[in-house]
Amino acid sequence: MSVSAVEQAIESLVVVIADSNPYTRKLTRSMLMQAKSIYEAGDGVAALDTVRSVAPDVLIVNWELPGMDGREVVRTVRAPGVFPKPNLPIIMLSEMGRRSQVQEALRLGVHEFLIKPISPKILQQRLMNIIMHPRPMVRAGQYYIPLPRRRVEMNEWLQVV
Repeated sequence: MSVSAVEQAIESLVVVIADSNPYTRKLTRSMLMQAKSIYEAGDGVAALDTVRSVAPDVLIVNWELPGMDGREVVRTVRAPGVFPKPNLPIIMLSEMGRRSQVQEALRLGVHEFLIKPISPKILQQRLMNIIMHPRPMVRAGQYYIPLPRRRVEMNEWLQVV
């Protein structure tokens, strides 16, 4: 894909960044300066309110948030019938990348998991992957998650929706 095609795709994005650290939000915002619109939230409740009101194309959410943490935000977004956009692409950020944490985030339904600090190049690559190669959403118990990229043991509780 050409650089101009990547830039055009990012220019059309509406993004919500949910992180309690204002500096991290500002840094992430600067990495996405060419996006159409960027909204920020400092906690999980504000993140959900912002997602409901602006209907973004992508949610970038930190693992740790005050009040309602990133995991709870993802659970709420992924709950069909509870949230208006359960197929919203989600990128989870974290200061740590323990295997169990990454696995939990993927089970919850995040599309991508990035360990801070992130680079503009990595963030752009992950956004392009989400936009240009969307994965179908599948039902996993009471939640929706993106279809895993590779075959994993997910039992029969997965149903393509």
